Amino acid sequence: MNKSTITTAILMLGIGIGVGYILSPSDNGAMVNSDNSQQNGRTEKTEKGKPLFYRNSMNPTVTSPVPAKDSMGMDYVAIYADKTDSEAVLGTVKIDPVVVQNIGVRTAFAKQESMSRTVRASGRVDFDEEKMARLHPKVEGWIEELKVDKTGETVKKGDILVSIYSPKLVSTQQEYLLALNSLKLLEKSPFEDVRRGAEEMVESAKERLQLLDVPEHQIVELEKTRKIKKQLHIHSPVDGTITRIGSRQGQYVTPKTELYMVVDLSQVWVYADIYEYELPWVKIGDEVEMSLASVPGRIFSGRVGYIYPYSEAKTRTTKVRIIFDNPKELLRPDMFAEITIHSDVSKNAIVIPSQAVIHSGDRSQVFVVTEPGKFEPRLVTLGIESSGKVAVLSGLKEGEEVVTSAQFMLDSESSLREATQKMIIQLKNKNTTEKVPSMDIKKTPKMKTEEQ
Repeated sequence: MNKSTITTAILMLGIGIGVGYILSPSDNGAMVNSDNSQQNGRTEKTEKGKPLFYRNSMNPTVTSPVPAKDSMGMDYVAIYADKTDSEAVLGTVKIDPVVVQNIGVRTAFAKQESMSRTVRASGRVDFDEEKMARLHPKVEGWIEELKVDKTGETVKKGDILVSIYSPKLVSTQQEYLLALNSLKLLEKSPFEDVRRGAEEMVESAKERLQLLDVPEHQIVELEKTRKIKKQLHIHSPVDGTITRIGSRQGQYVTPKTELYMVVDLSQVWVYADIYEYELPWVKIGDEVEMSLASVPGRIFSGRVGYIYPYSEAKTRTTKVRIIFDNPKELLRPDMFAEITIHSDVSKNAIVIPSQAVIHSGDRSQVFVVTEPGKFEPRLVTLGIESSGKVAVLSGLKEGEEVVTSAQFMLDSESSLREATQKMIIQLKNKNTTEKVPSMDIKKTPKMKTEEQ
């Protein structure tokens, strides 16, 4: 046996002796159990009858079927069958109220409430891709005038952004005017095919203007004045904010040129990176809270809109898209934020403090206060855990009182008592099987009395 093994054995023995000393029965009656008190160095016989066995007071794991003394000369404690404990759950601990207070036992009641698992992550504010507009001209030409020439300006749908001169637009206007003049001359023609052909020419020329994004008000003005416009306006297709300008006055542009990028910031997307072990708890529609350093004290509410079907190789995280309304435009793209996702909401769950649970392998256990000073071990099945609380799926009822501190000392004493009670049961069963069977009256010879 090496030195480390001996040291470990001595340490475990010391812990066992300490726990046994604190929670074992004493002369002043602090711990109430089935053991008889010792007086004057010997075991006192009580009304409980013959002891089942004897236990070492300093090392409760050591027992003897007959009275004995330990290495220090102390008598073993006699263990009797306690009728009141026979109906109790194995491992139930009874402690004097004074000891309960001294060892710092605290309790809490199981409550029925709604709870959810909380997933925290860092997020980044970005544009809503569904509310972005990139504006390109459909013809080649030159920029005559920029109505909006600064990024960050807010525009409304239909506002004039730029005036452009394009030879193609001029020729298309000429074609439309020619078609209108032809229709005026041929609208009274006796030949129906001629009239229909003139009408179709007008409709075709007007449609080409519309396809080139000539605004409707300029087409109406062209029909009224019959004067060709050198400059044609390009309007904003959406409400939003100008985030990029791709042209300046006098610049030659083509359909490849991006004139403006307009973004509606009334709603934004926030991207959050979720670790793999937390991803199973997150689902579309979960409620989300967000806080930013730029808006202290303000909590923004949103919802999970999409979970991307791939992970990031470097960070081993999955990106989640969260949608937030932004009516006051306090949320600006590229801001960093703290995200809290409330997932897997359980309504009317039985909830207890997390510290009340003792985890032992694949088992979870709590101590339930059945009466003052009496603590019953109870196996429980746990659900989600969040914010220092855990949901109990089975094993507890609403209103039951559980121990939240010093339960590990109770667990040590409970394990010892459970082993003791099992030993008592085994001894009882052994005594029952060893009883002499009753004699058969028919085969027993008749005994003579004194009178005979």
